[in-house]
Amino acid sequence: MSDWIFGINPVREALSGRRRRPLELFLAREGNTRLQELAAAAEQAEVPVRRCVRAELERLTGGARHQGAALRLEPFAYVELADLLAASRKDEKPGFLLALDGITDPHNLGALVRSAAAAGCQGVILPKDNSCPVTAVVDRAAAGSLEHIPLCRVVNLARTLDELKQAGFWVHGLAGEGDQDLFCADLSGPLVLVAGSEGSGLRPNVRRHCDVLLSIPMGGGVGSLNVSVATGIALFEVLRQRRLSP
Repeated sequence: MSDWIFGINPVREALSGRRRRPLELFLAREGNTRLQELAAAAEQAEVPVRRCVRAELERLTGGARHQGAALRLEPFAYVELADLLAASRKDEKPGFLLALDGITDPHNLGALVRSAAAAGCQGVILPKDNSCPVTAVVDRAAAGSLEHIPLCRVVNLARTLDELKQAGFWVHGLAGEGDQDLFCADLSGPLVLVAGSEGSGLRPNVRRHCDVLLSIPMGGGVGSLNVSVATGIALFEVLRQRRLSP
């Protein structure tokens, strides 16, 4: 059993990543410079390259936008919470994790993973139920960032947040009605940022396990933001504060 990644940028990132072993690269015969660069990267990584007609690529990708490139690779492997914590402890920077509660849209999940990786987050935690798994759509939306940040699936997110508190993390949930302004909160210490679903936000039980509920101040007539946008703002506020810390 294997997974597929489509598109030039996601394939390029996957060829250079270390989380999943690439198995075979499929490229359109009528290649351009960017496809030739992928072929060279695959050969350097000792990944077999197969040239094929567009019709075969369409069949392999199920009609998804592939840009002439499709990569078959090992199935996505989630990490255990213990491994995530062990890696965080070894990092000289304060712990920084993102927990997602009820994200079911693959485009949102991919965008959230991409923002987390870009902001220097050390891992993403997802509940096993009522949450989108990693799929080709998620992979494409993440633009290759799944190869650079670990994902952990847990049975009970609220219980996991308690475990993270015991490990020294502060748990900050994002909520429109939160009583703490995001830009006034101290986010420089070990931190778990928790974001909820697009429609209902954080579930009550998850909300109760947060130490602080953060809100993003709004300056215009719009009352709320897309979950990936709001979480991206919060992630980079964490990064901003940590860059200013001595």
